[in-house]
Amino acid sequence: MNKNVGGTQSICIAGGLSGVCGVVLLGLSFAINNGPVPGATSAELADFARQNYAKILWGAWMQAVGPVLIVLFAFVLIHLAGATQQLAGWMTFFGASILMTVSLTEVTFYISALYRDPAIIPSVSLNLISAVQHLYFIVAAPALFLPLGIVLVRSRVLPKSFGYLALALAAIFAALGGIFLLRLTLPDAVTAFAGVQALWWLAAAIALIVRSRKLSEDLAAPES
Repeated sequence: MNKNVGGTQSICIAGGLSGVCGVVLLGLSFAINNGPVPGATSAELADFARQNYAKILWGAWMQAVGPVLIVLFAFVLIHLAGATQQLAGWMTFFGASILMTVSLTEVTFYISALYRDPAIIPSVSLNLISAVQHLYFIVAAPALFLPLGIVLVRSRVLPKSFGYLALALAAIFAALGGIFLLRLTLPDAVTAFAGVQALWWLAAAIALIVRSRKLSEDLAAPES
């Protein structure tokens, strides 16, 4: 096997596995940490935190690490597309930075909600979580999916349908961020829609793994 082909194939597989693991961690984080019931009193919040202490912390860890693995996968796509020195590639890096900042800020408030002194901290933390969730729709998701979609449409790394879907997701998330801007707490249906992007990452990661050998050979061959 050509060294270049083998090396590129390894990068494809490693990047794809990183994306799959990132999505799995995110899914598990939300599965084990559903959060308290809406409108819970301070006493109920304290009781929820006491009963779910370990789950909340493990969920926070997964929600912090999962996006890192997904961002690594996104960077692999940019590398394979040869877009590291293109404007769309740079903006993908910038969008990933915004996404990580928003995600880690939200995770910080998950952890801060476990503090009991002063007693107001849990309810304040939940309000801050709701505030941060707006940023995911307003800027974080669109800032990552838009330039990444442009890169994928222009490259041979994944089927172009993934690029067009990424562009559509960027538009939808931005639209939802604007439509519900005046709602301090996003409706459950809107926050649940964020799970759609996880399906995109999962499908894209699996696609990269499946076509890693052919893609490696295609990238190694000169374009006609």
